[in-house]
Amino acid sequence: MSQNAVYLVTGVQAAGKSTVAQALAERLPRSAHVRGDAFRRFVVNGRAEMGPEPGEEALAQLRLRHRLAAEVADSYAEAGFTAVLQDVLLGEMLPWTVERIRTRPLYVVVLAPSPEAVAKREAGRGKRAYGAFSVEDLDRILRETTPAIGLWVDSSEQTVEETVDEILARAVPYE
Repeated sequence: MSQNAVYLVTGVQAAGKSTVAQALAERLPRSAHVRGDAFRRFVVNGRAEMGPEPGEEALAQLRLRHRLAAEVADSYAEAGFTAVLQDVLLGEMLPWTVERIRTRPLYVVVLAPSPEAVAKREAGRGKRAYGAFSVEDLDRILRETTPAIGLWVDSSEQTVEETVDEILARAVPYE
């Protein structure tokens, strides 16, 4: 457990990112939970949502969201906190965001439960994350286009506590 570190937790929607990131932050002695999606919600008018065929404006706003989240995580780390940053970072967006995080150590964690586990979690939530994409669509993007960097955790059969235990036991600093 390092202070002045950043843990980057990603995965598809309903993979458990928010819950795991919060539980991880609660286990660290001095920590902050940075929710990347908050930066998307800050846009009041003119928001361009992501979809299967995103336009340039949607991609520009996605990069802005991830850049801001990386900067905030770095700022918390500079202030002596371990920042736990969580967001959906798929495909090229994962290494793009990792490059923007200056803090070391940086731990990259990809939650990769099975599509069946994600669908079950999505059905049990009060909110609906899936609209333009299906669970299978995002799982395919995750597994086929996201570089295999960091610790990938199949949390399909794990409790939140077991997932956090695995992260703390197995995550190694990103080089």
